[in-house]
This record gives sequence, C-alpha cells and structure tokens, in this order.
Amino acid sequence: MRRHSLGTIFAATILVAGFLVSGCKSTTTAGTQVDDATIKTSVKAKLVSNDRLSTLTNIEVNSTNGVVTLAGQVHNPDEKKLAEQVAKSVKGVVKVNNELQVEQKK
Repeated sequence: MRRHSLGTIFAATILVAGFLVSGCKSTTTAGTQVDDATIKTSVKAKLVSNDRLSTLTNIEVNSTNGVVTLAGQVHNPDEKKLAEQVAKSVKGVVKVNNELQVEQKK
C-alpha cells in the first residue's frame, strides 16, 4: 500500500512540474527582450533629439518583437507623421503602429 502511494505522489509531482514548466514558456527570448528595450530607448532618444518633436513630453513608446507602438498626443498631423518617420528610422524596427492623437483646436 505504501509503495502505491509513493508512486502516485511521484506521478502527481511530475505532472504538476510539467504544467509549471510549460506555463513558463515565452514566445520572446531574452535577446528579443533586450532588443525591444534597446529599440524603445533608441526611439525615445531620437524623438527627443529631433528639434520639431523635442517639446512633446507625452509620447509613449513601446516595442514588442520590433513592432513599435507610439501613443499620446501631438499638436498637429505633421508631428504625428514625423514621429512615425523617426521611429521607422531606428535600427531593428520592423513596423510602427502610430496611435498618436492630434490635439483638438480650442
């Protein structure tokens, strides 16, 4: 009887460990995560260094697998387009989702 209980406990432990390990899998590697962090930092730096965009403080930049998403508010459509062009110019960017909103005139 004791042998059966230990076998059952062992099997259950292996099963639970398998579920835990499979749940930890990620579609992004550590290298990809580093690249995305580098891309995000590079895009932000280029936006700040651009004379026409440097005054914009509320542009949020995110990068996932080289796809950059820009969000926030800009003053006019030209700034929106320029921000996208700047993001596209960064090495490693494969696509830009431009979700920037143009400020409404009061």
